[in-house]
Amino acid sequence: MLKLITTICCFLFFSTSLLAQVQTGKASFYSDKFEGRRTASGVKYHHNKATAAHRHLPFGTKVRVTNLANNKSTVVEINDRGPFVSGRIIDLSKSAAEKLGYLPIGVTDVVIEVVGNSTDTIDDVNLPSETETASTDNPTSNNSEITSTPMNVEPNEFYELDIDRIEPDWFGVQVGSFQEVANLIRLADNLKISYQKNVTVQVKTVQDIKVYSLILGKFNTRNQAESFKDTVSIKYPGSFIIDFKALQQNNN
Repeated sequence: MLKLITTICCFLFFSTSLLAQVQTGKASFYSDKFEGRRTASGVKYHHNKATAAHRHLPFGTKVRVTNLANNKSTVVEINDRGPFVSGRIIDLSKSAAEKLGYLPIGVTDVVIEVVGNSTDTIDDVNLPSETETASTDNPTSNNSEITSTPMNVEPNEFYELDIDRIEPDWFGVQVGSFQEVANLIRLADNLKISYQKNVTVQVKTVQDIKVYSLILGKFNTRNQAESFKDTVSIKYPGSFIIDFKALQQNNN
C-alpha cells in the first residue's frame, strides 16, 4: 500500500473548454410510438434524425454521446425534454441508439459532452468515422448530474491518501464524474465522512479527456447497493449502481 501526502495548490485558470459539461449516466432511446410526435421544442420526432432529449440543456445544443460498453460515439442535437426516469440522463433517437449499438438492451451507460450550440450544425462538430471512435476506457456514470463545473478550492489543502490499484468484484454506487482531480478529492473526502463508506475512483479516457468517476460502497449484493443508492439519491439524484464484476468481464 502506498501512503502519501498530497498538497493541492490550485491556481486555476479555466478556459471555455474546461467549462464544457460532461455527464455520465444511462441513455435510453425513443420507442416507435413517438414517431412524428411534436417534441418540447416544437419540431417533430423522426427516428432517423440525430436528436435527443435532455432535462436541462438548451434546445439546439450539440452533444457527443459515447457508449461506455463499446466506446462508440455519435453527435446529436437536443430538441426535447427528458428522460424523466431516475438515473437516465439522455434519450436518443432510435437511429442514434443504433449507431451506439445498444438497441437490443434498451439502456446503456454513456458519457455525454457538450460540443456545440444552436448555431453549429451536426457536421461542424462530428468526429471523423464518429461511430467507430474509441477511447482507452472502462463507467460516467452517472449519472450523474454532477459535472466538471469548477469549484472554489483553497490554495492549501492537505489530504492523506491510501492508494491501491485494485480489481473490484463488488457493487458500488456512482455519484459523479469529474475532469478536475481537486474537485474529485474534495467531494470524496466529504462523502466518506457523511456516509462512512469505501470510496473507489475509476479512471477513464473518453475522447482523449480524462474522466474520474467517484463510486461509493463495497456491497456483496445488488439489493444492498440499491438500498444505499436510495439514500444517496436524496442528495445526488443522478446516482446509479456499478457492477464491477460485470464491468471487468466486459473489458476482457
